[in-house]
Amino acid sequence: MKSLIEQLYREGTLPPGDLYTLLSKCTADDLAFINEKAREVTFRHFGNRIFIRGLIEVGNCCHNDCLYCGIRRSNRNIERYRLSQETILACCREGYELGFRTFVLQGGEDTWLTDERAESLISAIRNSWPDTAITLSLGERPTGSYERFFRAGANRYLLRHETHNAAHYARLHPAGMSLANRLRCLNDLKRIGFQTGTGIMVGSPGQTLEHLVEDILFIGEFRPQMIGIGPFLPHHDTPFAACPRETWNRLCCCFPSSA
Repeated sequence: MKSLIEQLYREGTLPPGDLYTLLSKCTADDLAFINEKAREVTFRHFGNRIFIRGLIEVGNCCHNDCLYCGIRRSNRNIERYRLSQETILACCREGYELGFRTFVLQGGEDTWLTDERAESLISAIRNSWPDTAITLSLGERPTGSYERFFRAGANRYLLRHETHNAAHYARLHPAGMSLANRLRCLNDLKRIGFQTGTGIMVGSPGQTLEHLVEDILFIGEFRPQMIGIGPFLPHHDTPFAACPRETWNRLCCCFPSSA
């Protein structure tokens, strides 16, 4: 295992079978060695600095009905809201005074937030605070929308692919959504010039270690500037309310509780 970890450290990737071995047979000692090598990579690129982001949840309205998501369209138990442009700009103003130089605008896929409204908001932030980075996390959009946002002054876009396996993607999302379109969005964003972020949930219903290997290989090939990885947490107002965190639990079982 140590030789696999050293190879991963040197080359940045492993063959699929070796990645599967690493995910399925890692011990507490192996994990400690992985963490050691990861710290070396981190310090090499970032030193020991801390980068802060001002994350603004612009709204929780969404026209999609993803089966795992608490703000899905079918959830009638949630109190919906949308922040006005004035409120968002006030948040940016306060954040800038506190030292934030990156603003993240995050929300559901809301048809109310038209290209015109989003473009106006992005332009207002860019004109008021030209030395900041503007990150968007507003879901799947047509190519032309992404181009308008970039021209208005947005720098970065976060859009997790969630899973690179098409059948697994279909299990997590309603009909009408597809992995192919999600990947189209990511490729558009990167081609347009956004610093692009993607990522996955770990432990979502139906996920296997083979799926995780697919995800790791895709991320390595796509080479995003940002990667978001987090555990699947069942939401009580979704069809997955009673689902266990399958893969996450299996991975955790690889390590003693003291790890």
